[in-house]
Amino acid sequence: MALFAVALLAAAVAQFSPGRGEAGGEARTALLIEIDGAIGPAAARQIEEGLAAAGGRNAEVVILRLNTPGGLATSMREIIADILASPVPVVGYVAPSGGHAASAGTYILYATHVAAMAPGTNLGAATPVEIGMPFSEPPGNGDRDPGNKDDKSPTQPEPTPDAMRTKVTNDAVALIRSLAELHGRNADWGEKAVREGVSLSANAALEARVIDLVARDTSDLLQAVDGRKVEVGGSMRVLATKGLPVETLEPGWLIRFLSVITDPNIAVLLMLIGIYGLVFEFMSPGAVAPGVIGTISLLLGLYTLNLLPIDYAGLALMLLGILFLIVEAFYPTVVLGVGGLAAFLLGAVMLLKVEAPGYRLSWTIIAIAVALLAGLLLATGRHVWSARKGPARMGAQAMPGLPAEILDWSGGAGHVLAQGERWRAQSEESFAAGEKAEIESVRGLTLIVRRKRAQIQSTGELP
Repeated sequence: MALFAVALLAAAVAQFSPGRGEAGGEARTALLIEIDGAIGPAAARQIEEGLAAAGGRNAEVVILRLNTPGGLATSMREIIADILASPVPVVGYVAPSGGHAASAGTYILYATHVAAMAPGTNLGAATPVEIGMPFSEPPGNGDRDPGNKDDKSPTQPEPTPDAMRTKVTNDAVALIRSLAELHGRNADWGEKAVREGVSLSANAALEARVIDLVARDTSDLLQAVDGRKVEVGGSMRVLATKGLPVETLEPGWLIRFLSVITDPNIAVLLMLIGIYGLVFEFMSPGAVAPGVIGTISLLLGLYTLNLLPIDYAGLALMLLGILFLIVEAFYPTVVLGVGGLAAFLLGAVMLLKVEAPGYRLSWTIIAIAVALLAGLLLATGRHVWSARKGPARMGAQAMPGLPAEILDWSGGAGHVLAQGERWRAQSEESFAAGEKAEIESVRGLTLIVRRKRAQIQSTGELP
């Protein structure tokens, strides 16, 4: 009985102990996830793991601090889906002062349960941009007078933008409007940011009901959102954030590594290192290190490209160009080398489907890649030229000057042993079996021999 009373008392103390959460006995806290840079696979993974950690620790709120020029639409949609499914309220916060949430960052901010900005920041410019999109009027705009409803002349048709641009833009508009309606924000301005690429400062965004508040720092932010009602998982929750400690969730080594290699320029360089490593390994079998480094680099490059929205025709051209250059290195033809160089250059230009901020192929990197491949081609060509200019190493042209042993001889002809083979031989000189001779030339399948020059100099005999 006494033991039961002690257990009951301990449970009561734990239940009403200050500074503890309602579940798991964890101290109430606000977790901070910082995204500083382009939105890509690394950022999507960082936010996914951060929200999962916040749910496991029953955090009161997650602060998603954004300072991004935008990024990939695929990663943006993954982040939005994670935010909407999060069991912990997410407060989007554009900071620090001078930062921005452009393009994909605007959509992510619209998806958060509470949207805030620091003074001196901006958001907007959410127009989706893809390679090949014409810079035409936004969908729905034309050159005709909007007040002239009777203008139906077939000779003045309304110009229509590219079909793909229309699809992408309308899809983006539908997304940002649905997010705005979900959290009671300005859907009309969101559509304008997509169609016209407009931007807003922090105070203007607050006045336009695009965001919920402006805060100087995280302490001011937690003070401002305290007591605010948000809908999480279909139920309303009142935020209790006043005075909460803020813990920053640092990205792990894998996310940091992923953020480096998912740069398409790094991916191209990794592929080049991989190809050069394999070429050196094939040219010098047994070196091991070039093959190991080359294989790892090539696989990393291909893995990176698999994470990015690439044009597979461009990738196929790049791989075909590299294959041609490898063949050129072993079987020089020059034609394959030039064709491989052209295929690689065209493939690099076509590689990425989008020109998202932070995910553009640098012309400098392309030039370096082409220069390296051209160097391989020039080295191969130089080797071929040297081989042609140098002495013959095999066949009839390589035999003059080689030694031969007389096997038998009679009347200016006989047989000799040269290069391990028995040959018919002729000469104007006389020889005896067992003598050493020198091949002067080859006539058909007959060797023309003479006495070795060393013998002539030592005996003083003339041919």
